[in-house]
Amino acid sequence: MRVYDQFFINGQWQAPVSPNALDVINPADESVCATISMGGSRDVDLAVAAAKQAFSTYGFSSREERIDIMTALIAAYKNNYQDMADAISEEMGAPSKLAVQAQAGCGLGHLSTALEILKNYTFEENVGNSLVLKEPIGVCGFITPWNWPINQITCKVAPAMAVGCTMVLKPSEVAPLSAYVFAKMVEEAGVPAGVFNLVNGDGVEVGAALSKHSDVDMVSFTGSTRAGSLVAQAAAPTVKRVAQELGGKSANIVLEDVDFDAAVSRGVKSMFVNSGQSCNAPSRMLVPAARMDEAAAIAAKVAAQVVVGDPKAEGTTMGPVVSELQFNKIQGLIQKGIDEGATLVCGGTGLPEGLDKGYYVKPTVFADVNNQMTIASEEIFGPVLTILPYGSEEEAIEIANDTPYGLAGYIQGDNPERVRAVASKIRAGNININGQSGDFQTPFGGYKQSGNGREWGVHGFADFLEIKAVSGIV
Repeated sequence: MRVYDQFFINGQWQAPVSPNALDVINPADESVCATISMGGSRDVDLAVAAAKQAFSTYGFSSREERIDIMTALIAAYKNNYQDMADAISEEMGAPSKLAVQAQAGCGLGHLSTALEILKNYTFEENVGNSLVLKEPIGVCGFITPWNWPINQITCKVAPAMAVGCTMVLKPSEVAPLSAYVFAKMVEEAGVPAGVFNLVNGDGVEVGAALSKHSDVDMVSFTGSTRAGSLVAQAAAPTVKRVAQELGGKSANIVLEDVDFDAAVSRGVKSMFVNSGQSCNAPSRMLVPAARMDEAAAIAAKVAAQVVVGDPKAEGTTMGPVVSELQFNKIQGLIQKGIDEGATLVCGGTGLPEGLDKGYYVKPTVFADVNNQMTIASEEIFGPVLTILPYGSEEEAIEIANDTPYGLAGYIQGDNPERVRAVASKIRAGNININGQSGDFQTPFGGYKQSGNGREWGVHGFADFLEIKAVSGIV
């Protein structure tokens, strides 16, 4: 069992001001897989002070110095890659193959991408009669979720570190192990003291303290829209920058001209990746009304092929959801779908057959859904797909946009011009065509209540930079 009861502050591991132990539960078997300590506002004060002091030098470091630091951190990541994958699988139940190839791979991908961008990034340019400089914003507070833990840590840390910011990270207390492994990498890489600091805790204590701290210059938050709103409210009195990547209820429009079997199958498989715990999951599949029964039959066939079980077992394609709280929420929403009259195609409430322990959810598909149903309007964050009918392309677009969210959209179609026309009308930050998603260079973020700002690639640098115009020296 892992014991991670210290915080990483100012380049050292130190005990919290007031120790407060918390068990970390392995969702696959409900056992205690680790113990951490929860922090408080005084721990945040220490971490922010360290970051502020470090910024007085790191904020003025050269590009070459930061390239060397990033290169060393990437080497440390590679040295500890398997430990990272194991930690993610333990803390949030990702199947081993997913943890190794996708979850842990994201961390290395963001670090490597930021390094390559840093090498040629333009930090100053002549505009009119002035020199325009892009300078690091200062001390950053990062609040990250449990579903893609190291992905959300590194897509913030990598660009911030690359441009010269210092930072304090509060990872999810539900899945904190990967953050500790990452902090060990930072230590191994010799990142200057105070540049990266880790304080564990919950949103009420540590998250709020970070958000409102007068010496934190910006906060980057990933999580629910409700929590994101609270972060913004806490940050408002100090007028700090707030970047948010929030919830989603993404539509997947299957157009009439596409290979229907392939398109529906692709959408169903995508929905069950990571046990449906992705903010950009294609959770609302829109199909021509006349083909609803056909879509439901295809979906049932694909769902039956999902292998739910122990993340470490060979052949498992879907593990548990992250916690008992999440399991109960999903069970309640599945029952809500049944009660509101949606057609349960497969899955449903209760544990999958053969499993009597762990937070496993049956791969579930509902047909004959409309946008007024709870399962079509609320983010379920589990392996639950809803299939909605549409009568025309215009109606499909209207249904897709009929949501307070705008993180992602999916379109399946064979006519490139038609697909592009539909994509232009979807109010979302990321549109994926025929199963093609972006890469680490693609800006990631949403419209409406799905957040603001963009992460990933060169666009991910912007939130961590201030613009300064210097006139009279050009």
